[in-house]
Amino acid sequence: MATVERSDGAGRTVIFVLGPDRPGIIAAATRALFEQGCNLEDVSQTSLQGQFVGIFVAAAPARLTDAALLRALRGRLEPLGLSVELREIAAAGAPPAAAEPYVITTVGPDRPGLVAGIAGLLAEFGANITNLKAIARDRGGSPEYVTFYEVDLPAAVPGGAFRDALRARAAELGLDVNLQHREIFEQVHRV
Repeated sequence: MATVERSDGAGRTVIFVLGPDRPGIIAAATRALFEQGCNLEDVSQTSLQGQFVGIFVAAAPARLTDAALLRALRGRLEPLGLSVELREIAAAGAPPAAAEPYVITTVGPDRPGLVAGIAGLLAEFGANITNLKAIARDRGGSPEYVTFYEVDLPAAVPGGAFRDALRARAAELGLDVNLQHREIFEQVHRV
């Protein structure tokens, strides 16, 4: 796999790490990247039911091949029971259309199809889901599903039409729904 060249001579690579969660995974992955001369640009990681899932974006020096980077990462992470994969980042295409960031929260009885129902509606309106967190929890013997969607809604979409459609879909699914602009959400939930 060849790296994509940037104007500064460095290639940008996405690294996927998956396996049993335990302390030290981030330390091991970032140490391997540092030792190979990579600059860490972006990280997103979570632990789901005891499984670590991490996505790292790193700028690699021009001299570093994907094969060498993969060997270094696997050398540090496979002993921890983790798998590692790389993907190159293609050159940026057209800039994304203007969009407004929103946070959507849904709560309701746990059952199949809840995320698919809301995600389908978001796709119909051209909204991009940029972050998603779904949690099933037991509330005194009745399973409940709580979902947080961070979405970018195209600015051309009429807000009222989207809100109405979202409320209707949530009602079909038996969900309570809350829609907030991300800036308002962040201000309200600031610690």
